[in-house]
Amino acid sequence: MTGCEAHRDEPTWRFSDQVEQHHQRIDPTAWDDLYVVGDIHGCREPFERLLDRLNIESTDLVVCVGDLVRKGPDSAGVVDIVRDNENILSVRGNNEQKVLDGRKTVDGIDGDDIDFLQTLPLAISWEDLLVVHGGIDPTTALSTQGRDTVLTMRSHHGNGYDGPFWFDAHEGPPRVFFGHTVLAAPIEREWAVGVDTGCVYGGSLTAYDVTDGVFVSVPAETTHQSRPQEKFLADGQTGKP
Repeated sequence: MTGCEAHRDEPTWRFSDQVEQHHQRIDPTAWDDLYVVGDIHGCREPFERLLDRLNIESTDLVVCVGDLVRKGPDSAGVVDIVRDNENILSVRGNNEQKVLDGRKTVDGIDGDDIDFLQTLPLAISWEDLLVVHGGIDPTTALSTQGRDTVLTMRSHHGNGYDGPFWFDAHEGPPRVFFGHTVLAAPIEREWAVGVDTGCVYGGSLTAYDVTDGVFVSVPAETTHQSRPQEKFLADGQTGKP
């Protein structure tokens, strides 16, 4: 069995058929260490620095929360890194979906890149840990939740950054690792871990070391898109300032 095949002791919880057919279950015992990395948005250089800082070996697994592309300077370069390394996986983010739907185009992304983005799963999980881009709806069963939910969930009342936020209400299992919501600092709850710390907006790129239970971040050093500081959600914040 390889590290990217389903583990025989996989949990019984399941999504709707729309998501489940794009749900990749992996065997964590095949890897020495596991890391979950936040939204990269075409910022190849910070991504490379973060991988170096983590000292990633071929026996370690890195799982990205999606939004590999758009907004930053080198989306194609980020796609190359993920595609060329068997121990780097990613779920699909809402920005990949926008490209696949033809709603957005990205400089440097060619047909082969599009084909690769099409293969990205909507969810990756192992044991009772789940990686999706946006989140889940804490008010309904996973078996009822579709693609749009896992790609774009932020407020389970549909209020965006006004909240309340799904990750404050979610009581697992599973424990959910997510991006999409830009955070002033990574968030860790018992059942939710947020790792989008706004790299493309001049923040940082963050990984969660699943093995040791700690965050590791590198500064962006360059701001590729402007975003007011008040649009970085602070831990404990229940709505826009």
